[in-house]
Amino acid sequence: MKSESPILFDNSYLRLGEEFSRRQLPTVVQDPQLIHINYPLANYLGIDSAWLASDASLQALAGNTTLPGSDPIATVYAGHQFGSWNPQLGDGRAILLGEVVASDGKRFDLQLKGSGQTPFSRMGDGRSPLGPVLREYLVSEAMATLGVATTRSLAAVTTGERVFREGALPGAILTRVASSHIRVGTFQFFAARDNTEAVKKLADHVLQRHYPEALDAANPYLSLLQQVIERQAKLIAQWQGIGFIHGVMNTDNMLICGETVDYGPCAFMDTYHPETVYSSIDHHGRYAYHNQPAIAHWNLAWFAQSLMPLLDTDEERALQLAQQAIKTFMPACNGHYQQLLANKLGLREASEQSATLAAELLQLMSTEKLDFTLTFRRLADLADPAAGPGVEALLQLPASLDSWRQRWQDLVAQQNLAAAEIQALMYRHNPALIPRNHLVEEAIFKATYDQDFSYFERLLEVSAKPFDYVPELAKYATPPTPEQVVRQTFCGT
Repeated sequence: MKSESPILFDNSYLRLGEEFSRRQLPTVVQDPQLIHINYPLANYLGIDSAWLASDASLQALAGNTTLPGSDPIATVYAGHQFGSWNPQLGDGRAILLGEVVASDGKRFDLQLKGSGQTPFSRMGDGRSPLGPVLREYLVSEAMATLGVATTRSLAAVTTGERVFREGALPGAILTRVASSHIRVGTFQFFAARDNTEAVKKLADHVLQRHYPEALDAANPYLSLLQQVIERQAKLIAQWQGIGFIHGVMNTDNMLICGETVDYGPCAFMDTYHPETVYSSIDHHGRYAYHNQPAIAHWNLAWFAQSLMPLLDTDEERALQLAQQAIKTFMPACNGHYQQLLANKLGLREASEQSATLAAELLQLMSTEKLDFTLTFRRLADLADPAAGPGVEALLQLPASLDSWRQRWQDLVAQQNLAAAEIQALMYRHNPALIPRNHLVEEAIFKATYDQDFSYFERLLEVSAKPFDYVPELAKYATPPTPEQVVRQTFCGT
């Protein structure tokens, strides 16, 4: 008789067949210690809090034990990495424990990241240093509180072992939660091998799991393509709207479900400049801030190509349908982005005037080297000067913005809304508190070299309420000093 598992698994992806994954147990670690557990997320997923506080939970989260119902696998995929085709990738340091169904009926993957070698490790050790685990935990949870579609972090543990990168570093494992880990690169893997049957099986799975409404369309696979394009258009617009730079927008890092994934060399921009790059390996700025929409468009074109045999039996007609769908991405992304910018400026609806005003502001911000987050937040303060304390002590807008501010205020006034209502709209779209790169690095340094996780815990706590600013939190809203600026971030692979 099987013992009852504290996590109720239902592994639909595994049932697709052996060509989609390989069974692989995590590698046992020496001395796991708990860093953090996301109890609200665990409750939503139906995972018992009392069990999570036990040593049995720690051993499972470290990969030392396999829970009943879990059937660990490493999934296979391919991808374009920095534009270069790699026909064989896959989960090289991550193992999917299984899937759970949350209280609202939504299905999620539970994955251990940094859990040891797999058949797809490609000479890597399959491990993760502590730093990337803390970065992903902090940034993914911040993205969730900012309302951005994202994978989540359920737990983080140290392994009691060292991994070797630029030196010996403490190892760690992240338990990641995603609506699924199916990527553009997953489709590419089978399409590149002319395995149309596998592409169809994968597409049918995605339709059932993520886009069931498309099943009733005249052409479900075309509807799938269109809906994936729409979700990505909204996602990238959200990134642009909060100054987020992903850093490695390879096709294997774009999820079909529309969630942000793989927080490697990512960061929120401090000083606004459209060409900002953080990734230490992005030497030519391919994944710079201003390039993100174009790269998403490029990635989606490969997804469309993978689906072409399903779009129509006539190749020319299939190509035409794919091209027509892809052409909608940039207008859709820009539409979402302009609406976000309008809301950030206290305008309910985007217009040509709001787009012009926003473009002028961004140019002034670049010229004056203004902080992206604080500039918009300061404008929100100005929408109703009678409100409480704002970020004025952290950022004074230069005189060069005076003329722009007058035109902005004139346009906002045309809505005939109360100042408090305008400010409330702006505050909902302009965070004051983000996990700034220098603070993330500080938390990583303290945890790595001093075994002090209090900086991580505090930054996680502050980032959970990004729109609620009080002067006591000034440290977490203040841009870095010149000596604090972090110019490069790393994947940790």
